[in-house]
Amino acid sequence: MNEIVTSVLAFVVAISVLVAVHEYGHFWVARKLGVRVLRFCIGFGKPVWSRIAGRDPVEYAVAAIPLGGYVKLLDEREGPVPEDQKHRAFNRQTPVKRIAILVAGPLFNFIFAIIAYWMMFITGISALQPVIGGVEAGSRAERAELRAGDRIVAVDQRETPTMMDARIGLLDGLVGDGEARLRVVGSDGQTRDLLLTVSGDRRELTEHADIFPQLGIQPWRPVLPPVIGSLSEDGSALRSGLEVGDRILTADGQAVDDWSSWVDFVRARPDQQVALEIERDGRRQSLDLLIGTSTSGSAEIGLIGAGVVVPEGLYDEIVTQQRFGPFEAVAQSISRTWDMSALTVRMLYRMITGDVSPKSISGPINIAQTAGYTASVGLAAFLAFLAIVSISLGILNLLPIPMLDGGQIVYQVAEMIKGSPVSERTQIIGQQVGILLLLMLMSFAFYNDIVRLAG
Repeated sequence: MNEIVTSVLAFVVAISVLVAVHEYGHFWVARKLGVRVLRFCIGFGKPVWSRIAGRDPVEYAVAAIPLGGYVKLLDEREGPVPEDQKHRAFNRQTPVKRIAILVAGPLFNFIFAIIAYWMMFITGISALQPVIGGVEAGSRAERAELRAGDRIVAVDQRETPTMMDARIGLLDGLVGDGEARLRVVGSDGQTRDLLLTVSGDRRELTEHADIFPQLGIQPWRPVLPPVIGSLSEDGSALRSGLEVGDRILTADGQAVDDWSSWVDFVRARPDQQVALEIERDGRRQSLDLLIGTSTSGSAEIGLIGAGVVVPEGLYDEIVTQQRFGPFEAVAQSISRTWDMSALTVRMLYRMITGDVSPKSISGPINIAQTAGYTASVGLAAFLAFLAIVSISLGILNLLPIPMLDGGQIVYQVAEMIKGSPVSERTQIIGQQVGILLLLMLMSFAFYNDIVRLAG
């Protein structure tokens, strides 16, 4: 229940902030260009709060459904306008001014992403280095001669200091032309150049959240002994008599070699009682453990409320720290925003050409889960999440769909070319098509979310 509450709250905060940033871009530029703003609203539906303020009065409102927002401008096409205010109507502005107002929303989303990345970089973020823990036999990774212990230092000549950088580089290269050139440093310190290729249908690489399993790559993870390091007060482990320091030897007669295999054993047995053999204070003992239940997506998993003993300095050699000074962070944040924007555009194009699976589209449920997870991890992770979603929101709104900013910009460009406004009938048809396309996109995103939960 706590995870659901965290996800919902993080989702509402994230969407509200990003929508407010987007709409403020329209609002700020419109006011600077002398266009009258009638309402600035966050959310859709019936307003739950509103207030009129300012020397040039604007109604500020918050509506019941926190999934969007809008800025209402004075416009003769939406109702009568007093004669002395007509020069401030949106429809009376030149196409260049209208384009500036329309572009401002997405532009502010990109600016926000730069600021979020800047805050992330000066705060500092810890990330795993792209070290390979294992390679599956017969896999694409094995054919490329990748080995356990290899650290991926570059993909297609771009440095990959973190696991996420390596994942993005591999996804971009392999989906694009079916190959990625890797530079790796082996556990022996030797540098090697490798070629990883994918033949046939490349869409399968984008049907899952992680590309590594599709390539046969197992990320590095520590091998920890199955020793109890902590117990939660409401967990079944404490109620069953387990104590801090106990080492799990066997479970239902099956040897437990490490903590990872113990976690897998527990997760696969919700609501089951198992017979344990443990070592406590140097002596072997038998104990019956009743495994509790938790929910992961739509599936029930076992949970006992126990943590592992983590040796001090375990991750020192595998974790990299990304932290920059205020000025260096500016360049890093601009570069990261550009790279993520370019990647998003390329992936959208590849989805149209059929190289990227439409199953990769996420809806509000998946976004909420990610928001909750990153919020629980820490500020830096949540800032990175906000930056990525802000970039996506900016690019989405620039698509040439009539209901979006990009579609309205197309109308203004058409007016500049033909010398007169696009006909009202054409705009109405465009809006209808735009609504249909958006509904189809939203429905498909919801469908993907439901399939992920069911899976």
